[in-house]
Amino acid sequence: MNRDQLYLIKPDFLDRGSKTFFCPGCAQMVGLLEYYPALKQNVEIQLVDFQRPRPALVALLGEQNQSCPILILRSAPPNLSANLEVRQANGLYFIEGAEEIATYLAHTYATGLPR
Repeated sequence: MNRDQLYLIKPDFLDRGSKTFFCPGCAQMVGLLEYYPALKQNVEIQLVDFQRPRPALVALLGEQNQSCPILILRSAPPNLSANLEVRQANGLYFIEGAEEIATYLAHTYATGLPR
């Protein structure tokens, strides 16, 4: 992996009916990438379907780690704040959740911190 990989749920998915939905955390990540377009040089975006299982994530991190948004790190993380939970599965490091991912990106790529 050359870049961190950010997995987001595709917008306008159906869930139990005919209404369409979006994932607020995934939308927050899209907004962050628009605020800081230089991040796109370091982060590869992968869109996945809402329905589980999500095969791409299951193949990389196992069935128990397929929540979105999720950022799979290209390498072992640098020294980070103790408040930031970096998890590991199948030899890969990853971070779950929009605020946690935004915090990691701020520390790693010098963007603003979420507040």
